Amino acid sequence: MTEGPIARLNPLRSAPNLLTLLRICLAPFLVAAILEDRFHLSFALFVSAGLTDAMDGLLARVLKQRTMLGQYLDPVADKLLLSTLFMVLMHKGLIPTTVTVLVIGRDVAILLVAAILYAAVGKREFGPSVFGKANTAAQVTAIAVVLLHQLTNAGWVMILRLVSLNATVGLTVASGLHYAWLVSRSLGGPNNGHGGTK
Repeated sequence: MTEGPIARLNPLRSAPNLLTLLRICLAPFLVAAILEDRFHLSFALFVSAGLTDAMDGLLARVLKQRTMLGQYLDPVADKLLLSTLFMVLMHKGLIPTTVTVLVIGRDVAILLVAAILYAAVGKREFGPSVFGKANTAAQVTAIAVVLLHQLTNAGWVMILRLVSLNATVGLTVASGLHYAWLVSRSLGGPNNGHGGTK
């Protein structure tokens, strides 16, 4: 009698998913710290969020606790945190508006295309590409360095801030175009989703 409820709760009780949920819970505190100009705290919270991101993937592999919930929850947590921080840092004047518009615009466009494809031809999944992974890494680096720049004016921090923001712009465009190419290639193939499913 108890096996059913335990099985249903297991995805939420697994260590990787708990870390992902912790990362989501950190988001409002991180936003509040930035808005209150508490940059020592915001930098520490962002580093903590990054550690939970690294650890949940590692634990999922080591403990073999990969779940369907985790596969969807982890990227959602990443996008929620990064997109929110880009908007907040833009509001504070710490990140150029152009960078934030590109980042948010790309994510919104991908979500819209995914929704349209799901409605039109059924569920379609595109694994993370090298451009997408590099883009996420650039975004994480950019936010970290922008926060660090509020704590120190060291020359290497200023240079890394410029490089990471430029890399974010370039990789955002590249990953968006690559995703569009994947979609067009998929729709142009012989099995474009109108046939039977396997």
